[in-house]
Amino acid sequence: MSSTPKTFCVDAVLFDMDGTLTDSIAAVEAAWGKVAKDIGQDPAYVIAATHGKRAVDNLSQFKPHIKSHEMDVEVQAFEETILYFADAYNKHGPGSRQNSPIASPAGSSTSTPALTPAASTPSSRTSSRASSFVGGLSNLTAFRRRPSFLHRVSSLLMMSDDRARIVESSVEEDEETTSEQKEQTKEALHQLQAWQQEAIAVDRSVRILPGVKRMIESIPKGRYAVATSGAKTYAHGCMTRVGITPPPVTITADDKRLKAGKPAPDPFLLAAECLGFDAKKCLVFEDSPSGIKAGVASGATVIAVCTSHERAKIENCGAHYIVENMDKVRCDSVEVDGQLQLKFTVLE
Repeated sequence: MSSTPKTFCVDAVLFDMDGTLTDSIAAVEAAWGKVAKDIGQDPAYVIAATHGKRAVDNLSQFKPHIKSHEMDVEVQAFEETILYFADAYNKHGPGSRQNSPIASPAGSSTSTPALTPAASTPSSRTSSRASSFVGGLSNLTAFRRRPSFLHRVSSLLMMSDDRARIVESSVEEDEETTSEQKEQTKEALHQLQAWQQEAIAVDRSVRILPGVKRMIESIPKGRYAVATSGAKTYAHGCMTRVGITPPPVTITADDKRLKAGKPAPDPFLLAAECLGFDAKKCLVFEDSPSGIKAGVASGATVIAVCTSHERAKIENCGAHYIVENMDKVRCDSVEVDGQLQLKFTVLE
């Protein structure tokens, strides 16, 4: 961290999202922990290796068998898993019983809904997402040849225990399915039920971080953007869950204009370009080592927040300022030589 003045002016602000605006670390770590278990790796190692990087890069590393044409669906499936972990406690677990006297646990006859609203879920993708969740159906070649049967099974995968038993009966009664395929499908369903029960046991809700609401409200529209390592499903899902309206310029990891993700500067460079400003005249807020390095490489002024990492983990990444959280930073709109500028003050 260099010796820089406590007050400075910029044209615009580029925010990272998770760990900077929102805290969904518990849900993200649970999702990567599930990936680790699926591939037989140490969850602590996988979680540490994936922080602040795009899901597509992480999945390419840890699941190299995923074909390039399957990657978009796999990324969406993974990010919906994060949102399921984030919502499960309050929608289907103890939190639902606390919030509503008539709410039913996941084990009741009430179904567990899909990870995104049904109206926004294309039916053509349902089977692919479900196969990712259970880690097995995608390998059943007979089912791939019979999409109607796989759709019927996968449409019920997010249901309660009672409905899962209905699925088992459906599989058992299907005359075109071999005994081996039936056993594989039932095992996949049992794994899903165990995952659901683990997901609802812990509150992993997405939360807005200190000072964020005030900071966003203090910046004029058109003067800030979000550049995140999350893809659109996850990024928009997290922000809307805490009351943040995704700004018009929200650069997500699945943006086809990006050649590389963080720690490359590409996401911040693209965000600045879309706002119409030079990245060198922008401020970046970041929390992770890879994100801080990306901000520095873009030429922007970088403020690192200690909201997901201890100071010792990020103090040598090149940030110009390191603060506890956004409560330690103030933004005021000022006029400089007839032009609107954003004046930032870093508080002690």
